[in-house]
Amino acid sequence: MKNEIVEAFSFLVKEKNIDKEILSKILEEIFLGMLKKKYGPNGNYSIFVNMEKGEIEIYQSKMIVENVEDDVTEISLEDAQKTEPDLEIGDEYLEIVNPSTFGRRLIISAKQNLNQRIKEIEKELIFQEYINRVGEIISCEIRQINRDEIFLMVDKVEVVLPKIEQIKDERYRRGETLRAVIKEVRQSARGPEIIVSRSDPMFITRLFEIEVPEIYEGIIEIKAIAREAGERTKIAVYSHDKRIDAVGACVGMKGMRIQSIVKELNNEKIDIINWSSEPEIFITRALSPAKPARIMIDGEEKKVTAVLDDEQISLAIGKGGVNRRLASKLTTFDIQTMRDEDYRKLMESEKDLDKPLQDVDVITDKQKQTLIEGGFETVREVLETEIDELIKLPGIGVKKAEKILAALDSH
Repeated sequence: MKNEIVEAFSFLVKEKNIDKEILSKILEEIFLGMLKKKYGPNGNYSIFVNMEKGEIEIYQSKMIVENVEDDVTEISLEDAQKTEPDLEIGDEYLEIVNPSTFGRRLIISAKQNLNQRIKEIEKELIFQEYINRVGEIISCEIRQINRDEIFLMVDKVEVVLPKIEQIKDERYRRGETLRAVIKEVRQSARGPEIIVSRSDPMFITRLFEIEVPEIYEGIIEIKAIAREAGERTKIAVYSHDKRIDAVGACVGMKGMRIQSIVKELNNEKIDIINWSSEPEIFITRALSPAKPARIMIDGEEKKVTAVLDDEQISLAIGKGGVNRRLASKLTTFDIQTMRDEDYRKLMESEKDLDKPLQDVDVITDKQKQTLIEGGFETVREVLETEIDELIKLPGIGVKKAEKILAALDSH
């Protein structure tokens, strides 16, 4: 049994790179458990494990007494002197324990315990290895395809590609090799669960790091990325070296770099733009391929209205709204689009609202005078006032106030 255990642990040391001291301690614990089961908890045992030589030695310390009352902790002088004649009563005697005396049932139990501990060690090693590899792209072989997830193998370790982490409309076949990024590693009752992804923006980031040396080296920085897997990705890049064009470096000579990434993603569209710290410039670029005529930004509300010509509206919105959604994600602004014609009408109506009351002809001169004397100067000021405030003015009741508001609103 000792040989079997040592061989099993020697294999783990070589193949799994498990620390020898940890393995030795586990062996000591297993044998100590066996001894306590056989002889009880009172025995004073010492266990020495030599992983280099494959040796396990077990000793039991006993006190030499004249009359033995507990043969687990005591030994007679006569029995002790059979192996060490110089010993006397009161001395400590070390007795070698032969594992063959443990009995078959105890040995089987120890082997099961050992196997369980080995599995636990392997699981912990896998967890520790892959928790440190989160964000790394790996190549996996598809082992099993289910409706909600795909199981893959990498270096004899199972990883999972959930449905939500797959690229939309991508087809997978058992036995194929697939690249994915390690997204998450978590512990479960069954052991470590390694979740990989092909839809996460991090997958795009890592692909660019592989294909574009300037990104890997930190010369070009990916400032922001927005993605709807299988549809489109927008990526904003910035060059820390003014001599290097960030977009050009990502595209590569004759588009070789970007083509390699697009091929990996089954022809997913990728827009690469230069990042800017100026919101108006950044948002304009993010709406590419559309070209807004003007951008109106509400910095506090993080909202944007992009005004575009009729032929540019569909480009700005994109199929199913994907271009506008990704531009919003990339810039962190809520982007809405408006036709140039509608914008002009809006501006005209805004001008009408700011028209002085004395210049409007939809209310009587007397009503104008009352409103002006009440502190109102423009149409907008009246329309933005509650009826309760208007009826405080002399000669204006609820009905008259409603007529004035209706008339000015239709102006």
